[in-house]
Amino acid sequence: MRQEPPSGELTSIATFHNIAVMEHFSYGGATRNRLDRTFAALANPTRRAILERLASGEVSVSELAEPFSMSQPAVSRHLKVLERAGLISSGSDAQRRPRKLEARPLAEATEWLEAYRKYWEASFARLDSLLSELKTTEKKRKRVAPKKR
Repeated sequence: MRQEPPSGELTSIATFHNIAVMEHFSYGGATRNRLDRTFAALANPTRRAILERLASGEVSVSELAEPFSMSQPAVSRHLKVLERAGLISSGSDAQRRPRKLEARPLAEATEWLEAYRKYWEASFARLDSLLSELKTTEKKRKRVAPKKR
């Protein structure tokens, strides 16, 4: 399903490119929304730090709040964003509700980014080839050029 730009709004080529890439790699509406939520959650350094902490195992909300100079309700708001993005889940362990890292959304984001990595690698390879060709041409031109006296 191809998305058309909203009428009357300015759009850029990058917008169309992004939509085309997402469609090419089967990033349909549901996945696009999930990617949007994942990248929005990862945009905040506090949430990234929380994910780093959870990478070593389940942690309670109070333990997650310890290293931050913010209230537990503020940390809880960050956790809600991470939960909505599917990046973490909560369990129930008697009195505490530990949070744990969920890898699937990160894997989807990595897969999406991989397409761009391949694109840039190919672009850099073409640039390297062009630079080599230009250097070779320059060397030939210097050898053929008559010497000035």
